[in-house]
Amino acid sequence: MARSKKSVNPGNTVQIPKPTFGQDESPTGSPTTPKTPKTPADEGIDFFESWSVAGEEIKVYELQLDPDGGPNKDRSVSICSVPNILSTFNTRRSQYMRLPPAYRPYIVRVTLDAGTPAARNGVFKTNFPLDGGHFSRDRFTERKLPTDFSKPIKIDLPISHAGAFAYWVEYDGDTPGSRVKGREGYFNIDPILRTKARLPIISGGAVAANGNTVQSDDVNLPLDGISMLTVVSKWMGTLDDWKSYFAEASARGYNMLHWTPLQERGESNSPYSIRNQMVYEPSMFGAKAIDTESGVSKMEEILKIAREEYGLLSLTDVVLNHTANDSPWLADHPEAGFSPANTPHLTPALEFDTLMINFSSSLQSKGLPTVINSSSDIDTLIGAFKDELTKLNMWQYYVIDVVKEKQGVKDALSAGNVTAWSGSDIARKTVVELAEIVQDFGLVKGLHSLERRYVARVDGPVAAGIVKAAFVDLGDDTDALADAWVRVVDVINVPLYRVWEEDTAAALEQIKGRVKYTRLDEHGPKLGPITKDLPLVESYFTRIKAKADSDPAKYSLANNGWIWNADPLANFALPPSKAYLRREVIVWGDCVKLRYGDGPDANPWLWKYMTEYVTMLAKEFEGFRIDNCHSTPLHVGVAMLDAARVVNPDLYVCAELFTGSEEMDTLFVSRLGINSLIREAGNAWDPKEFSRLLYRHGLGKPLGSMDGACLTSKEELPPPTGKGPTRPCVVIPHNGSTPHALFFDLTHDNETYLDKRSAEDALSTGALVTWSFCAIGSVKGFDDLYPKLLNLVGESRKYEVTWLDGGIASAKRILNSLHTEMALGGFEEGHVHQENDYIVMHRVQPSTQKGYLLVAHTAFSKGNKDRGFINPIKLRRTKAKFLYGAHLDIPSYQPDNDPSTLRGLSGKLIDMPEVLVPQGLDGEGPFAEVIVPDHFPPGSIMIFETQLQGLDTSLDTFCTSGAEAAFGELDLVDLNVILHRAEGEERDATAGEIGTYAVPGHGELVYCGLQGWMHPLKHIMRYNDLGHPLCGHLRDGSWAMDYIHSRLSKQVETFPRLSQPAEWFKERFNRVKENVPPFLRPKYFAIIVSEAYKAARRAAIEQCSEFVVNGHSFTHDLALCSIQMHGLVQSASLDPGKPTPSLAAGLPHFAAGWARCWGRDVFISLRGLFLTTGNFLGAKRHILAFASTLKHGLIPNLLDSVRSPRYNSRDSPWWMLQNIQDYVAMAPDGISLLSEPVKRRFPKDDTWVPWDDPQAYSYSSSIAEIIQEILQRHATGISFREYNAGPNLDMQMNDEGFNIVIKVDWTTGLILGGNEFNCGTWMDKMGESVKAGTKGKPGTPRDGAPVEITGLLKSTLRWLDELSTAGKFPFKGVEAVVDGKNRLVTYKEWSNLIQASFEECYYVPEDPADDHKYNVNPSLINRRGIYKDVFKSGVGREWSDYQLRCNFPIAMTVAPELFKPEHALVALKLADKVLRGPLGMATLDPADLQYRPYYDNANDGTDAAIAKGLNYHNGPEWGWPLGYFLRAYLYFDTRVGVGRKNPSETLHHLHKILLAPRSHIQNDPWAGIPELTNKNGDYCHDSCRTQAWSSSTLLDFLEEVHKLSTV
Repeated sequence: MARSKKSVNPGNTVQIPKPTFGQDESPTGSPTTPKTPKTPADEGIDFFESWSVAGEEIKVYELQLDPDGGPNKDRSVSICSVPNILSTFNTRRSQYMRLPPAYRPYIVRVTLDAGTPAARNGVFKTNFPLDGGHFSRDRFTERKLPTDFSKPIKIDLPISHAGAFAYWVEYDGDTPGSRVKGREGYFNIDPILRTKARLPIISGGAVAANGNTVQSDDVNLPLDGISMLTVVSKWMGTLDDWKSYFAEASARGYNMLHWTPLQERGESNSPYSIRNQMVYEPSMFGAKAIDTESGVSKMEEILKIAREEYGLLSLTDVVLNHTANDSPWLADHPEAGFSPANTPHLTPALEFDTLMINFSSSLQSKGLPTVINSSSDIDTLIGAFKDELTKLNMWQYYVIDVVKEKQGVKDALSAGNVTAWSGSDIARKTVVELAEIVQDFGLVKGLHSLERRYVARVDGPVAAGIVKAAFVDLGDDTDALADAWVRVVDVINVPLYRVWEEDTAAALEQIKGRVKYTRLDEHGPKLGPITKDLPLVESYFTRIKAKADSDPAKYSLANNGWIWNADPLANFALPPSKAYLRREVIVWGDCVKLRYGDGPDANPWLWKYMTEYVTMLAKEFEGFRIDNCHSTPLHVGVAMLDAARVVNPDLYVCAELFTGSEEMDTLFVSRLGINSLIREAGNAWDPKEFSRLLYRHGLGKPLGSMDGACLTSKEELPPPTGKGPTRPCVVIPHNGSTPHALFFDLTHDNETYLDKRSAEDALSTGALVTWSFCAIGSVKGFDDLYPKLLNLVGESRKYEVTWLDGGIASAKRILNSLHTEMALGGFEEGHVHQENDYIVMHRVQPSTQKGYLLVAHTAFSKGNKDRGFINPIKLRRTKAKFLYGAHLDIPSYQPDNDPSTLRGLSGKLIDMPEVLVPQGLDGEGPFAEVIVPDHFPPGSIMIFETQLQGLDTSLDTFCTSGAEAAFGELDLVDLNVILHRAEGEERDATAGEIGTYAVPGHGELVYCGLQGWMHPLKHIMRYNDLGHPLCGHLRDGSWAMDYIHSRLSKQVETFPRLSQPAEWFKERFNRVKENVPPFLRPKYFAIIVSEAYKAARRAAIEQCSEFVVNGHSFTHDLALCSIQMHGLVQSASLDPGKPTPSLAAGLPHFAAGWARCWGRDVFISLRGLFLTTGNFLGAKRHILAFASTLKHGLIPNLLDSVRSPRYNSRDSPWWMLQNIQDYVAMAPDGISLLSEPVKRRFPKDDTWVPWDDPQAYSYSSSIAEIIQEILQRHATGISFREYNAGPNLDMQMNDEGFNIVIKVDWTTGLILGGNEFNCGTWMDKMGESVKAGTKGKPGTPRDGAPVEITGLLKSTLRWLDELSTAGKFPFKGVEAVVDGKNRLVTYKEWSNLIQASFEECYYVPEDPADDHKYNVNPSLINRRGIYKDVFKSGVGREWSDYQLRCNFPIAMTVAPELFKPEHALVALKLADKVLRGPLGMATLDPADLQYRPYYDNANDGTDAAIAKGLNYHNGPEWGWPLGYFLRAYLYFDTRVGVGRKNPSETLHHLHKILLAPRSHIQNDPWAGIPELTNKNGDYCHDSCRTQAWSSSTLLDFLEEVHKLSTV
C-alpha cells in the first residue's frame, strides 16, 4: 500500500501573536524599527523573528501536562542505584521545572493531549512576558488552546532571561458557564553568572603550579560550578584589610563569597540583627565617620575589586523577617512589629513575659537562687514562678464571665429585649446539651481570641432567648432563668479552664527546659546570675525605650525566633497560634519580628522601606541568601525577590529551608525562584548516610546515562511568534526538577567537625563535597581547622590570613578548582561507591569519557589511624593517573586562644607519594586497578585522572545511523516480528526454538520484539535508572544483544526482509561489544534499541492512513495494536494449505492454534484495526477467507485455519456483513469487493468434508452472492446440528446445545434463535462446574433476538437497499414464506418492518403510564428508560429481556435510525452512569441480582453464579463495547443533547472517558487495551492483557472524531 508522508510538524503549536511594537527584519534585510527600550523578553522575540540569526540548533525543553492542565502530579521519580550506589529515593518534582540560563534563547514547550479536560475552551496563562515588555508577577499573558481533537496541543514559549514564572490552564468546567483554574506549575530559569576565567589546575597530567590563576577574560559560570566561601565581615577588619582575604579565597579556588549581612549591626553586634537596613556597618570603614552614600560607594568599589581582580562574585544574606531590637525606626513605626495593639491575642503573652522579667529581678528579695547549680534550683524557681503566675488569674482570658452573663440575661428579660430562639426545639434539653448547641451555632463571641480578659461572651438577648426556649418550666421567672443560664455557662467554661491549664503547663515546661539548657547543661551557654537584664529566660518582647512605659500594648513588640517542626506557611505570631503564650518560640532577643500583613496596603511604610533595602543590595551583589527563609511569609519573599530581579535580572538566590518536607521545599523554591537550597554534609551521621547525601545532591547523572542520547529528537521549529524563519531544534523531554543544591561541607552556624566527627575528616569531607555536581560551599574556619563554632554575636577576634599554608587550604586549591573546571567542562555524570569507611566518587565527561576519580577515607570517629578495608577499584578499559593525595596530621587538638586572632588547629597536610595504577586483564577485558596504599589513615584522599581507552568517538553516531533504511522497507507483518510477538506466537512460529527473553531479577518480557524491551527501557531512559535489573544484566554480559539480532536472523528464510534489520543490529551490537566497557553497555543498548524502535514505529505509522499519520500519540498507540495482533504463525492461518498472516483475538491467551482466529472477534476488530488504519489488503484477505467458509448461512466462530471450523455463533455473519459494508465504503474501489470470486470451502449441500477433499473448493461464489446467501438462509430459516457434536467437539456443552435453530419472525422482521443450552452471541460463557451444577448451562444464553444482531441486520438491509436501488447489487430481496405464502421480500420491506417494530419491541419506557405503547411486562422491569438486551428470551427466562447490558449501543451505532433520539440519549446517559468503567463497559447492571463483577475462571466453588467463571459476562467490564458506546453517545448527543449546539461539549465529555485507556496503553507492558477488567477497572488475571477488539473500537471512535474535525 502507499505510504503516507510524515508531517514535518505534527500537532498544534500555539502561535504567539506578534508584539505590538517594532517591525521584524525580513529575509531581504530590510531595515527594522528598533524596539526601545528593549527588555530581555523583547530581545528574545527579536532573536526568534530575526532572519539573520544562525548557529546551533535551538533547544526545546518539553513538559507534558496532565489532562487537567496542571503539572504531572503522579510522576514520582525513582532514581535507583547502580551496584554500590546506595540511594533509592522518590521525589515529587513535576510541579517545578528548573531550566538552564538563557545564554542563547530557547523554547519551553508545554504539551497537552488533545481532547483532555484542560483543552475544553482552554486558555494557557503565564506571567512570563511572552509578548515582550517587563515582567510583572500579576500580569498574565494568555494563549487560547486549539480545539482540534485529533492532534496534540503544543505551546511554545520563547525563553530569554532568568526568573521565576508561574503558569496554569483555565478551562470550562462541567457546570455550564463555570471555569476551572488548573493546578499551577512553575518554571525557574537559572541566572547568567559571569566570572573571570582561570588557568587549568591540571596540566600535562599533573597539578599545575600556576593553575587557578585569575585571567582577564570572562566565562559563564554554571550554578554547578560555584565554589562559595562564607565570610563574616566583623572578623575581617576594615575594607582596607579585605584584599588579603580576597587573595586568599581566590588562591584556594573559590569563585564566590557569601557575606553575612553587612548592614549596621544592632546592640547585640550580631550581623543578623540589623539596626539600619539602608546603612553599611560603620566600623567596616575605620574610625572616621562616613555618610550613607559614601558607604554604598565604597562597598560597590570593594566588591568590584573582588570580582575583577580576584574572580570572586559576591552574595549576601538578606534578612526580611526581623530587624534589630534597637532599630531607631521602630519608635516611629511600631506597626512594623507585632504588638498587642495590632495583634490583640498577644496580650496575655505580654503579661506573662512581663511577670517573668519582674520575677527575675525579685529573686534575691524573695530568697530564691539567682545562680543555677542543680536541677533542684530549677524546680524551686519554676515552682515559685508558678505561684506568681497563679496570682495573675490568666484564666480570665479564656472563660466567659459568669457574673456579667447572668446580669446580661436579667437585663434582656427585664427590658423585653429577647432574641427568640429560631433553631430546632430545645425545650427541656440538659445544660450539657445546651452548651454544645451554643458552641455549635457559634454564639460565643470572642471564644479563644484571648484579646482581653473575659473577651468570650454571649449577647444577653441571645442568651435570654435560649433559656426561654429551653427552660420552659420556669415560665417568666427572671432570676430562675438567669441562674439557668449560669449553669449553661459553667458547662461551657469547664473545657476552657482546661485549655488554660494546658497552656500554662506547656509554658512552664518550656521555661524549665530553656533554663536548664542556658544555665545548667554542659553544652549550653551557661549564662550567669539571673537579673532583670538577664532574666530567667529570654524575653519574648522588645519594649521600645521611652515609649513602652506609656503605651505598652503599642510599643511592646514580639521578638522573632523559630519553632520546632512548625508549619512554614503559618505565621506563628498570628492567631490561632499561641506560640508566644505557650513559650514555644526559641526566641532571638535581639530581633523584632516584622509584620508585613497580607500585602503593601496592610503596612505601606514597612513594605516600601524593605523593598528599598532589597533593591539596594540587588544592585551591588550577584546573589542573595534568604535568611530564615522557611519563616519568611511566602508572599513577602515573592514580592521582594521580584523587586530585586527588576534591578538585577540575573540575581542568584539561595536559601536554607527547614520545612521538614521535600514537597514544601519545592513549593518555596518554585514560588520564590530559589536557585539553590543549602544542604549540609555535616548532617550525615556515618559514611553510608554521607554517600546517600552525595548521591542525592551531587551525583548529577549516573555514569552511562542515556536520557540525552535516547530521548531527544530533532525537529523543525516554527517561529514561536508566527514571524521569522523555521529553525532546526532538538526537543528535550523535561521530567520536572528537584531543587538544586548548594552543598556545604560546613556552614557558618554549625558545629565543627572536631565536635561532630573528627578534625581529620575535614579533608575527606571537603574533597567529597567538591566532587559533587552542584554548587558547593564552605567557611574559612573549615579550611583552617577552627576547633569550635564561632559565636556570631560574641566573637570579636580577626581572621588570620594563612594563604595556602593553613589547614587543608592547599588541597582546597586543587579541589575547588577541579570542581569548577568539571562543571565548565560538562563532567555531569558521576558514580558514588561506599564501602566501609571509604567513599569513592568518579566524575566523567560523557562525550570524551575523561574523568576524575576521588578516593576518600572518611574519619567519622576520633582517634582511629587504621587503613581500614576497601577492595581494589577496577576501572574497565580505563587508564588512571595519580594526580594528588594527602592526609592530615594534627599533633594537637588544643585550640589557640589568641585574644585578637582567630586561628585553627596546628595541623598540616602530608602529601602522598605517587600511587601507580597497574593495568590488568580478565575475562571482561582490560582494566586499571586502583589499590589503596598501606598507609592511608582516616581523612586521607587520592585523586586520579582517568580516561576511557579505545573510545570510539563515532559510536554514538554509528549506533543511530541507517535505521531508516534498515527498517523502512518492512511491511506490516515484518513489523509484527520486529515489534511484538508474544511467547506463544514466537514459539509457534519458530517450532519452539525461540521464546520471550527472561531478564534476571525482572522476569520475562511480554514480547520478543522491540516493544518488549521498550517497556522497561522507557523508564530506564527517562530517569537514568541504571540500577534496574535489565541494566545489571547488560553489564554482566551481551546475551540480550545476541538474542535481539539472532532471533531475526533465524527467521530470515520466512521473512526475507528481516535480513536488513538483523544485520543492522548485529553490526551495532558487535561494535558495542568490541569497544564499550560493561558499565556503558546499558547506554548503548538503549541507544540502539530505542533508535530501532522509533524507526520501526515510524515505518509502521507511515504505512497507515492519514487519520493515523496525523493523529496524536493515543491514535498511534492504538494503531500499533493492528500490527501487534496481525502476524504469521505456523498453526493458524487463513489458508488451510499454507501459513498466512492472521489476526489474533487477544494476547497472550489467543496466540496460536485453533484459539487464535475467531470469526466474531475478527469482524468486530477489522474496521478499527485494518480499515481505519489503511490496511485494506489485510482486511480483504480476512473477509475472503471467512466468506469462503460460509455454511448453513453462517461463518465460523472458530476458524481453525479453515480446516475444522466450528459454526455455533449466530452473530458472526452479521459482523462480517457489517465489515463488508464498511470495506466498500472506506477502501479505494471498495465496491469491487462485491464481485470478487471466492472458492467455497464446503459443498452446496453443507456436507462436512475435509479441506483437502475433492468436494472442497469445488465451486465459487462472488461476495455479493455470499451476502445474499446469508440473508436468504436466514429468511428461509436455519436448523442444523453441529458437525461432530458431542464431547469431542465441546466437552462442556449439553447435548441440546449443539442444535442450532435460527428463524425470522415476519411480524416484526426480527431474527430469533438459540436455546437455553447454547450461547450464540459474544456473551458465550458455557458453564463448566459439576460441583456447582452449572456444567452445560450457559451463563448468558441470550436466545431470542439480541439487540445488536437486530441492529446489524437493519444496517445490512439499509445498505443493500441503497446498493440495489443504485444498480450496484444483483439482488432485490429474499424469498420467504409470509402469512403462509412464498414471496419476495425486498430489502426495503424487511428493513421497514424492523424499523416499525423496533421501539415497540425493545424500548422500556421511563413513565409506567406509557407501558401500553410497548411490548413490556411491567412485573419484570428492573430499570426504566433502557433498551432491552434481547427480545423474546426463552420460556422461563423472559426476565433476561429486561437486563441492562452494554449491547444496545452497538445497534445504535450501526443502525441509529431504529432509535427515537430522545429515548436513545436517556439510555446512553444511564449506561454512562451505571455501566461505564475506566477501561470498558460493565456487562450487567450493578443493580441486577445476577451482577457478579469479579471474574475468576479457576474458582470451582459451590456458588453457581461464579463457579468456573460463569459470570464472565455478568458484571466484569469488557473493553470493546466502550468504543460503540462512545460512537453512539457522540451520534445522539450531537443531535438532541448538549452537543447539538456545541459538539465540542460532547467531544470533551467523551475524551475525558478516554483518559484511562490512554494512560493504560502508554504504561502497560502489553501496550494494548485488555479484554476485560473486574469492577472499576481492577486487574483480572484471566483476561487477555491486550485484545484486538478492545483497541479496534476505540480507533473506530477516534476516526469518527477525526472525520468531524476535517469536515
